[in-house]
Amino acid sequence: MPATQRIAVVTGGMGGLGEAICMKLARMGIKVVVTYSPSNTKSATWLKEMEARDYHFHAYAVDVADFDSCAAAVAKIQKEVGPIDILINNAGITRDTTFKKMSKIDWSAVISTNLDSVFNMSKPIVDGMVERGWGRVINVSSVNGQKGAFGQTNYSAAKAGMHGFTKALALEVARKGVTVNTISPGYIGTAMVTAIPEEVLSSKILPQIPIGRLGKPEEVAGLCAYLASDEAAFVTGANIAINGGQHMF
Repeated sequence: MPATQRIAVVTGGMGGLGEAICMKLARMGIKVVVTYSPSNTKSATWLKEMEARDYHFHAYAVDVADFDSCAAAVAKIQKEVGPIDILINNAGITRDTTFKKMSKIDWSAVISTNLDSVFNMSKPIVDGMVERGWGRVINVSSVNGQKGAFGQTNYSAAKAGMHGFTKALALEVARKGVTVNTISPGYIGTAMVTAIPEEVLSSKILPQIPIGRLGKPEEVAGLCAYLASDEAAFVTGANIAINGGQHMF
């Protein structure tokens, strides 16, 4: 462990993959800050549930699609918690529909929340990492950003764009002790995925996955934990697939 406790910010950390990532980082001895949407009415309940399980997170409401909201939140986090060493851009939404039916609102909502957010959160944080000579940026993309998906032109475009951002920023900060990487999960057993009807899972989704099962949130969290560690210092600009073999490239 470093002389001082490292601080991680996980966007969209309340529930699903974000929750598993937060818990894993906390078990590594990292101080975890969770961001959540201002419209989330269950944030206090979630924090109490985590406290009962001995996870003590800091939490801040942030509109990740709004640059000024992100800048203000980061400034507040740095003042109240400390300098940010690890940023995990995990927040995301879907507005699935065919391109023929997709509205500009559907397109813009997904691009701003899933892709603009990566710039909005990284911009006020990365310079500090560079100045201190250590940092980790991990962008949570998707298998559908690699292979595309029917009804997801907006989502696939945003998730593919995340990795373009990763590669370019990684080149800029590579000599400064800061790594920037993408992970691309496949179908993971979060509440959102397990809510899919069983017949759809068994007939449409699982047959696409050579391993024959959904991924576990803890498996994705383990990959994030590695990329956030000192041991991953030689990994940068990478897009690491974690999809059970569903898409190989």
